[in-house]
Order: sequence, then C-alpha cells, then structure tokens
Amino acid sequence: MTAGPPIEELHYEDAPNVDDVPGPNSRELLEKQREIDSNAVAYPEDIPVAFEEGKGATVRDVDGNTYIDLFAGIGVLNVGHANPYVLKAVHEQADRLVHTVDFPTEARLELIEKLDEIAPDGLQGQNRVVFGGPTGSDAIEAAIKLAKYNTGGDGLIAFRGAYHGATSGAMSLTSNTSFKGHYTPLLSDVVHAPYPYPFGQGKEPQAAVDHALEEVEAIVEDPYGGLANPAGIVVEPIQGEGGVVTPPAGFLQGLRDIADDNDVVLVFDEIQSGFGRTGEWWACDWAGVTPDAMTSAKALGGVGFPLSATIYHEDLDTWGSGDHAGTYRGHVVAMRAGTRAIEYVQAHDLLAHARELGEYVRSRLREAADGTDRLAEVRGRGLFVGAEFVDADGAPDGDVVDAIQQYCFENGVLVWTAGRHGNVLRLLPPLVLTHDLAETALDVVVDAIERATADVRQTA
Repeated sequence: MTAGPPIEELHYEDAPNVDDVPGPNSRELLEKQREIDSNAVAYPEDIPVAFEEGKGATVRDVDGNTYIDLFAGIGVLNVGHANPYVLKAVHEQADRLVHTVDFPTEARLELIEKLDEIAPDGLQGQNRVVFGGPTGSDAIEAAIKLAKYNTGGDGLIAFRGAYHGATSGAMSLTSNTSFKGHYTPLLSDVVHAPYPYPFGQGKEPQAAVDHALEEVEAIVEDPYGGLANPAGIVVEPIQGEGGVVTPPAGFLQGLRDIADDNDVVLVFDEIQSGFGRTGEWWACDWAGVTPDAMTSAKALGGVGFPLSATIYHEDLDTWGSGDHAGTYRGHVVAMRAGTRAIEYVQAHDLLAHARELGEYVRSRLREAADGTDRLAEVRGRGLFVGAEFVDADGAPDGDVVDAIQQYCFENGVLVWTAGRHGNVLRLLPPLVLTHDLAETALDVVVDAIERATADVRQTA
C-alpha cells in the first residue's frame, strides 16, 4: 500500500491568504474563551485566532483566513494537519476499539515494533517501551521513576534552560523559576548544571562544553558536590523552550561517559526534538550517542492524538507488575496513528527533506542577519530552527521577536517564540512543508525581520 499522497498534495492551495486579523468570528470565540475558560490559557495571548481546520502545513481560521503553519502545534504535527494516510487508520481503529489500558492489541504491538525500528543504534533490538499518560510530562515522570528504581538513588541532574513539563517531577527538572515558583517545594535533590550555550555564555564552543561537563562531573563525583545519591542525568539533546540551543560536539558523549563511570541513568528528553524533527529520527542520532532511556510524546500521536512513551534499555526493565501505571497507556487510536506517521515519514523520505529544507530556512535567516546586527545567531538542525535577537547593546530583545511574530500573523504565517528572555524566533513546521511554501513563508519572515529591526533602529 502506498503511504498516502505526496507532500505537495496535502495543503490548502491559497495559503497564505488573510484579511484583517483577527476576524469577527475569531474575536467572538476569543471573548467567549476569556469568559468561561481557565486563566491558564496562554497561546491566544500571542496569536489571537480561533482555528477551524488544517491540511498539511497550512491551517484555516473560523473567518476563512489561511495561514502557513511554521510551529505545528509546538512540534506535534510532524506529518501535517489531517494527514490522510494517518487518518484512514484512525477512522478504521476508532470504529472498532479506542481504549484497552495495557491489554495487547495489534496497534500497541505494531507501534512498539516500529519504535524499535527507528530507535538509536544502542537501543535497537534491546529496548522496552512503557506508554504513559497523554503528555510528555508523563514520559518524564516514568523516566524519573525508572532511574530511581534501578539505581536506588534519588538525586537528579538537569540543566539550566531546560523544560521538561508541568507535573511535579518534570517541573522539578525544568529550570524556569518563575514557571514553578508557586508550586515549591518540588523534588528536593535536583541540581541544575550549565548547558553549553556558547552564545549566551560568551564562550568558545569547546570551552562551553568543557565547562558544562566539569560541572556535571563535580556534582556527581566531588565529595562536596552536593548531590548525595545521584540516580540520573536528564537532558534535552537540543533545548527547545530554552531557545533551540544546539550543544557543540562532545557534550552528549561527555554525559554518556560520566553516566557510565558513575552508574547513573542517562535520559534524553526527545519530546520536542525527536520523531524526525531534526532530520534524524532522534536529535541524539546526530551525535551518535545512545541514552539509557528516552522520552517521546508530541508527534508520537501521529496527527495530534495524546500519547507519550518512555523507551529504555532492556537491562533497566526491572519493574514488577503494576510498578508503573496510567489509564491512557492503552490509547490504541493514537498508537495506530503513531505507526502510520512513522510509515509516512519513511515512505516520503521526510528525514532527508527536513535536513535539506532546514538548511534552506537557516540560509534565508542568515541572509537576513547580514542586514542587521540585531539578529545575532541562527541555529538548529533539520526543521528545528532558532534565531536569536539582541538589542543595540547585545542584550536579549524579546520585543523585536514579538513584533516579528505579530507581523507574520497579520500576513498569514504562524511562528513561535522561545528562549529564556523570549528573544528567540522558533520555527518548527510540519516535516511536510514544501519548498514552495517555505519560500513563501520565509519571504514574510524576512520582511518581518527587516521591518522590526528597522523600527528598533529608528526608535533608538
């Protein structure tokens, strides 16, 4: 069976096509949301719109405005909105069976086998998968439990700039103090080490790596390092919310060596960076480093279905029956969708496409940087792209990124932000984004950069 239509046939033909936004229907729904929804709702504050439908790398709002989508539900829709190859299996499965806890089903076992097929080399053929609740946070919680269970330790090392989720354990690993400040105390023995971020730290790449690894090694091995009983090291191979921070060579291997030397569990959080996002199945594949455990969610559910998983080496499968549980670990519709999404990526060679198109996107942004000193760095891998902006003094400038996001929205391109100071333009479009759509979208993004940075210069 052919794995669905080619990517050129997935999208609305009129994208982008917007009138005055937000339109009246969006405004009406946004107002109703403010009246009855939670105060915790956040995304419409940045892009005030109500969506109605999507296809591929395009999405349409309730007023009929059509956008090119360069953030894909924050990395969820890697094979695009409403991918027909995935949805065909979804409809077939939903008509038969939706929920099975952890009883065996073909859908469950097929996804486990498919995840083994695309696992990092050191995990292929020798891993186990535990499905969790609907979010990446659940996968992180499972990884924390796994590390503690297998080592007898309780201390964890995470990194500055990290985001791992909003549940108690995941939030403990997250470094954003304002995000978790109201919920302390959280897990007590968590130490945050520096993440090698040469731009932000003012260091050469190798110096940034050396400094980070020295700190991690000291935390684990120094008698006065402060962490009495370490169980694991949890790290994003590329930091997402932290600003698409792509660590220099040697960092992940250095963590692997430290974990091996000290019998602690090395966990890679691939929730945002994985499932083909970087042009490899997992961001750690770029470094050729295999973790002991790896978390996945977001794009794992195929076309937006909630599903998370923790993939770990079979030597760590020491849990007894029921030692880890969760009601939605049997969402067979999401599992069927996840398998179909992997098949679609493979059949259409979307990893190579993401690498090639990502190079094009970064090259367009670097060309834009030639015209301004406010775009200080462009980075990332595949279709995981970050552009960091600063003010005239070199300090983080989130206002200019907000202006870029607003201009793009008004002109039919959806982009998102990231970074500790909100000063990183983050692009993570569906992997099915075509070159033509990317070219059209980047014309808008580059125009937004030129206008926003020109306005800053005039204001200064």
